[in-house]
Amino acid sequence: MSKAPFSIAVIGCGRIAGHHCRSIRKYPELKLAAVCDLVPDKAKAYGNEFSIPHFTNYREMLKADPSIQAVVVATPSGMHFEHAAELIEKHKKHVIVEKPTFMKPSQLDEAFRLAAKAGVGIFPVFQNRYNKAVQRVKQGLESGELGAPRILAIRVRWCRPQRYYDLAPWRGTFAQDGGALTNQGIHHIDLLRYFGGEVKKVNSLMKTLGAQIEVEDSVVANVEFENGVIGNIEITTAARPDDFEASLSLVCEKGLAQIGGIAVNELQIYTPEPSTCSVSSEDFSKNVYGHGHEKLYGEIVSFALEGRPYSVSQKDCRATLNLLHSFYRSDEERKWIDLSTSQESTRLGRPNEELAKLYRI
Repeated sequence: MSKAPFSIAVIGCGRIAGHHCRSIRKYPELKLAAVCDLVPDKAKAYGNEFSIPHFTNYREMLKADPSIQAVVVATPSGMHFEHAAELIEKHKKHVIVEKPTFMKPSQLDEAFRLAAKAGVGIFPVFQNRYNKAVQRVKQGLESGELGAPRILAIRVRWCRPQRYYDLAPWRGTFAQDGGALTNQGIHHIDLLRYFGGEVKKVNSLMKTLGAQIEVEDSVVANVEFENGVIGNIEITTAARPDDFEASLSLVCEKGLAQIGGIAVNELQIYTPEPSTCSVSSEDFSKNVYGHGHEKLYGEIVSFALEGRPYSVSQKDCRATLNLLHSFYRSDEERKWIDLSTSQESTRLGRPNEELAKLYRI
């Protein structure tokens, strides 16, 4: 890397975009170059807040500032692949891709193929991995302090009423969004693997109970890991009238660990060393996204300065997407799904050109 800061632009100016902008600004080695959104007022708002150029066309943005080296893709989930593929193949830009990265494992494979050919990187965003509580439990597993896991459980009880889905056409669709599992639950599903290892098979049941949408807003499932550990998940956005709980617990050989809070930010139980709970918890009351994005950009600085590999590899991210699709396949086929088959859901990420046209320049 030259002495000039690593230049990053953001496309898609929803709420998460501002968090990316603020995180980038934490590092003098990085430069927040520009923002872009199809809606002029959204682009202008972030442009004014951060005193940077704003655009409604990312091709014009890249033409206006050829020094941009990386682009944050924070557009609707179903557009991530189309946008990232163009940024990689035609513009030779690194891409930082918000959750769930891509809608399909096959899209992830193709994006990484294009990136390897273009000589650029892909950085999937799974910011909750960096949380203090998550890292403390990971340390306890790796050091043997907790012993071997036996049962892992996820419980997310959140509220997303009809008005939430009515905010934009892409919400609540299989083509562009996915339901409670893909949108709200993806970080918990990722942490299931992060703590328990690779999953062997799953059995799930999905329902739509609290809104008029085509995707699921509630799912329950059982999980068996390759190492023999078992687990279960309960994820819903049909809770009313508020968000109540988002917890992840591990029953282990030598103790119990439970993480809760707004975004797995509080270590609530840690029986091997109870005193560690307070120092391993963070207050996310003023920022639901926490501090993980800042640490993520610290990794990008290390990549830019030293060429250090990013912690979420293609293989790692693909395993999370494959697990995600396996839950949908189990619901579709009404049976246990063996993850070694690595097939994709018939619903999640299915094409919808009419919707896609709304988010193309």
